[in-house]
Amino acid sequence: MIDNHSNIEVLKQFDPTDVSNTLDVFAEDVIFHYYNPHFPDLHGDYIGREGVQSFFDKLRMTTGDSFKPNVVSVKAFGDELVVVHRKQVINMGGHQLETDVIVVWRIVDGKIMEVWDIPSIHNAHVLKE
Repeated sequence: MIDNHSNIEVLKQFDPTDVSNTLDVFAEDVIFHYYNPHFPDLHGDYIGREGVQSFFDKLRMTTGDSFKPNVVSVKAFGDELVVVHRKQVINMGGHQLETDVIVVWRIVDGKIMEVWDIPSIHNAHVLKE
């Protein structure tokens, strides 16, 4: 399910598989929060557009360029927040894993200002060995 909302239209401009060509949708001082104890090298806050690019570069290297975000639902809340539920597929340790992820996007004046990327680390399941 995907709502119609101006902030969802902003979010649609971002392509996580082609970050460098869609960075202008982020505010210059954006903060991207990532928490996942199974990926300690990725865990942390990424500041600015360069930080967002750095996060996705690290994600691509860590997962062998296997990151595939499959959107399940998108819902706008109020004037700033958009919540996305996706199924994320990555390769890790020779296994292809699928995990539920919630991403909260704060959008102000047509730019992404802050992001919270929250994977459900306890429900990952192996798609194939």
